[in-house]
Amino acid sequence: MQGFPPSPAQRVTLENWDRPPFNRWSFQHVRELIPTAEVGRGCGPICPLESAERDLGGVVFEAVTGRATTVAELLAETYTDGFLILHEGRVATELYFNGMTPETLHLSQSVAKSLIGTVVGIVIDEGLLDPRAPLTDQVPELAGCGYKGATLDQVLDMRSGVRFTEDYGQPGADISRLEAASGWRSNPDPALPDSVYDLILTLPQERAHGGAFQYRSVETDVLGWVLERATGMRLPELVSQKLWSRLGVEQTASFTVDRAGAALADGGFNATLRDYARFGQAYLQNGFFNGRQLVPEAWVRSCRTGDRSVFGEPYRSQTPNGAYRRKWWVKDTDRGVTMALGVFGQMIYIDPIADLVAVKLSTWPDYLNLDFKLNSLRALEAIAAVLAEGAT
Repeated sequence: MQGFPPSPAQRVTLENWDRPPFNRWSFQHVRELIPTAEVGRGCGPICPLESAERDLGGVVFEAVTGRATTVAELLAETYTDGFLILHEGRVATELYFNGMTPETLHLSQSVAKSLIGTVVGIVIDEGLLDPRAPLTDQVPELAGCGYKGATLDQVLDMRSGVRFTEDYGQPGADISRLEAASGWRSNPDPALPDSVYDLILTLPQERAHGGAFQYRSVETDVLGWVLERATGMRLPELVSQKLWSRLGVEQTASFTVDRAGAALADGGFNATLRDYARFGQAYLQNGFFNGRQLVPEAWVRSCRTGDRSVFGEPYRSQTPNGAYRRKWWVKDTDRGVTMALGVFGQMIYIDPIADLVAVKLSTWPDYLNLDFKLNSLRALEAIAAVLAEGAT
């Protein structure tokens, strides 16, 4: 998008915005491409993040190839836009690349799922939702699709029996239909659903509810619908009121919205690097942040556990002691290390024992890159070890 105007070959469109090299620009300019609704920060004071910065670029770890690699090399090789480490509640490092600044909103992709799961926990604690109740108690329309009989708990853990194919980049896959319905892509067929909630109503059931974990983005959009019905508020307003305005964030955030005005709960959230870090720090502190209990402590602790027996391949090979719980990836159920993860390299990493929160915002050239992900995790483990040595 350089020039006045950019040449046609350089322009970012709905057809190319999440493909390289266009995503290097678009993930920081989503509001210029797709309609959005604000998630207000409120009018309260900013919760300060104290600084104890040090140069961590030279920290060395062993990459999956066996090569000794520095953190600085990793950040360059994995298309990093923003990188922030909080250790003991203070900023140990804060770095920006690719034109990103502290004021820039960056697309979170599926990191948004963990945010939505958090709001569900708050609303349950307020008595407005029952985790064991069928979804149809709030959204009766779901009785006409595969979600009939599924409970809130099952959808929170992605254990419903609904068929949803999440094959990125495959024409005709359900995830491609979801992108079109959400307004992330031009709708190629007028006969297809043109809003997320309409798409949900077309999904069939293929197995019994409550089975093994199966990753399906649309489960979080179902939660968004349930939240709106339970509270009588649109999702952006609800997230602002119940969480974002209470964190002491610096910037108003945003959700992308579809043609019916519904927010894309599963991946359409945009915020700044430092504000993602505040959200992560609240989880590290068992839901207590900015002087008050924002998220029920029992809910936060439950997100660090999970049923490993239903956490099959390919996930078990990547994290043998892992699980998935209430929209959080549990890297290690013994240590309680949790992660919010999004395609193209978005991550909030929380290690309570190391007292460390990391945020990495990226624009990988691929939806998924296992080496990039595993190397990032290795780098964070090496950073945690170095910071622990410095604290002794």
